[in-house]
Amino acid sequence: MCGIVGYLGRKAAQPILIEALKRLEYRGYDSAGIATLSDGVIKIKKEQGKISKLEEILDAPSNDEKLGIAHTRWATHGKPNQLNAHPHSDWTGKIAVVHNGIIENHATLKTWLSSKAVDFVSETDTEVIANLIGYFYSEVNSGKDHTQAPPDQNKFEWSVQRALAELHGTYGLAILCADFPKMLIGAKKGSPLILGVGEGEYILASDAAAIVEHTQKAIYLSNNEMVTITPDGFNTKTIDNVAVSKELHQIEFSLEQIEIGGFAHYMLKEIFEQPEALKTCMGGRIDRQNNRIKLGGLASYLRELTRTKHLILTACGTAFHASLVGEFLFEHLARIPTETEYASEFRYRNPIIEDQTVVISISQSGETADTLAAAEYAKERGATVLGIVNVVGSSIARTTDAGIYLHAGPEIGVASTKAFTAQLAVLTMLAIELGRRKNISDTEAGRLIEELSAIPEKISRILKQSEHIKEIASANIKKNNWLFLGRGFNYPVALEGALKLKEISYIHAEGLPAAEMKHGPIALISNGTPAVFIATLGPQYDKILGNISEVRARGGKIIVVATEGDESIKQYADHLITIPEAPEMLQPMLTVLPLQILAYHAAVLRGKDVDKPRNLAKSVTVE
Repeated sequence: MCGIVGYLGRKAAQPILIEALKRLEYRGYDSAGIATLSDGVIKIKKEQGKISKLEEILDAPSNDEKLGIAHTRWATHGKPNQLNAHPHSDWTGKIAVVHNGIIENHATLKTWLSSKAVDFVSETDTEVIANLIGYFYSEVNSGKDHTQAPPDQNKFEWSVQRALAELHGTYGLAILCADFPKMLIGAKKGSPLILGVGEGEYILASDAAAIVEHTQKAIYLSNNEMVTITPDGFNTKTIDNVAVSKELHQIEFSLEQIEIGGFAHYMLKEIFEQPEALKTCMGGRIDRQNNRIKLGGLASYLRELTRTKHLILTACGTAFHASLVGEFLFEHLARIPTETEYASEFRYRNPIIEDQTVVISISQSGETADTLAAAEYAKERGATVLGIVNVVGSSIARTTDAGIYLHAGPEIGVASTKAFTAQLAVLTMLAIELGRRKNISDTEAGRLIEELSAIPEKISRILKQSEHIKEIASANIKKNNWLFLGRGFNYPVALEGALKLKEISYIHAEGLPAAEMKHGPIALISNGTPAVFIATLGPQYDKILGNISEVRARGGKIIVVATEGDESIKQYADHLITIPEAPEMLQPMLTVLPLQILAYHAAVLRGKDVDKPRNLAKSVTVE
C-alpha cells in the first residue's frame, strides 16, 4: 500500500526521495508528495496522480536540503486529490508527517483538537497525527504543559511519543520538525518500516526496494517501536521510551533483481523467473539421497506438526488459493485434518482453536494486515503459529513462532505470480515431509521428491507457449465474462486464474469447481462465453470431459489446459494449451502458468497497466 520514504545524509535529499518513491510505485498509489527541510522551513510539494506529475512542480534540488520525507498515497480517508495527498503538516507549519495505516480514533482526536483552536484543511486521518504532535510540541515549548520533557530527551521526540500514546489503529510514520534540521523520526505499529543504514546516510522506508540502491544493511522496526535518526547515528526505543537494541540485517536482494531488465512489464519478468525462483526456493531443502525434506526454520516444530489434530491455513487473495492446495496436500499425504480460512474473516468468527492446534499464516509480503492480525489472534488463543512468507524480516516472520521463507526473490508486479508457485512448492515440501513421518513410505516420498525436482524444467517448457497463449487471448478479449473450471487439486488453480484475469484486465471472471457449474453458474453460458477448463490427466479426467461437453452444448468457447500427448482432448477444445505430465498433486505449479500468461496478454491487449492495476495495492497493510 502507501509508500513511505525518509532521508537524512550528506547529499541533496530531493533526488534520492523521488527515486526511492519510483521504486515503490508497484505498491499502488493515487497521489505523491515530498517535504524537505532547510533553514528552519519545511517545504512541501504534492500532487494527485503519478510521480511524474509531482516532478513537474518541484523546484531544482538544493544541496542545502539534506533531510526530507516523501510518500505515495493510496486513499483511505478522504478523496484522492492534491489536498489529501501526503505529507501533511500541523497548523503551525512546524511538523510534517507521512503515514501508512489507519487511525481508528481520528474523529475523536480531531474534535478534541478543534476545541483547542487547531485548524484542519484535509479530510485525512494523517493530518490528525501531524496536528496532535504539533499540539504537544507547542504546549511543551510554551511551558503550558505540566508534564515537561525529561532532561535527556528533546522536545520533538517527546511530543511524538505523547501523540503516539493517543493513537488507536495502525501506522508507519516518518516525521520532521522545523526546529530540528538534523533529525528524522520514524515509528511503527502494524505497518512496515525499515531503516537502511548507509555510509553517512540513512533511508527510512516502508519497503526495502527503496533502500537497496544505497545500502543493503537495515534494521526492521517492530510494533510500538520508534527510531530517532541524526547525522551521528540512530537510537531505537519503544514508544514508551524504553531503549531497544536492534540487529543489523542484510537485505536479501540486490538492485539488479528489482530492475525490469529486457521485459515489457514486471509481471512478465516474474512469470518467466519462476523456474529459477523455484530452484532457489527448493535449493538445500531437498535431500534426494535420503528421500527427505529439510526445512530448517521448522526443525524444532516438525514433531508438533506431525502430532497436530487440527491444522488451519490463513491467507488472503492469491495466498488463499495456495492455501487451498495446501489443505488438499496435508490431508492427502499426511492425513492431518486441515481447513483453509480467509484471514480477513478468521478472528471475527470465534474459530475453534484447541490444544495442539497449529495455524500457518501465508503471505508474500509478510505484511498483509488481515493475515498478520489472524496470526496474532491465533497466538493469543494458544495456537502454535507458523509463517510462510517471502520477505525476510517482515512483520509476520517476526510475529510467528517459526516459519519458512520462500526465497523467491523480490516480486514487484501487483498481481502475484512467482510467489504463488513458491508457496505451492513450500507447502508441497512440508506435506511430503509430514506424510513421510506419518502416512507414506520413504519410497513414495522419494518418488514425489523426484517429481517435485523436475517442476522448474517443466515450467520452462510451458513458458515457450507464451505467443500461442497470446493468440488465444486475442481471440477472446472482447468477451467480458469468463469462467475458469477445475476439479480436485486444480480447483484452486481455477480460482487463481479467474483472480488474475480480474486483477489486471478488468474482465469479469468466476472460478469454480467444474462440477458446481451446473448448480447455477451454467446459466451464465451464452454463445461464445470463454470457459477455461483445467482438464489434465488424473482421477477426475472423465468427469471433467462431461463438464466440458455441457458447456460446449450451450455455445461456450472452450479453452483447455491439458496434458501433453493427450490426443482425445482435442475434439473438445476450441483452444488448447498443454503442460508436461506430472502427478495430480503437483500439477497446480504447472497448470497455473498458462492462466498467468493468458491474463497477462489479455490485459496488455486491452491496453491496461499490468503492473499497476487500478484500485489495487501490492501489499494490503490496512484492514
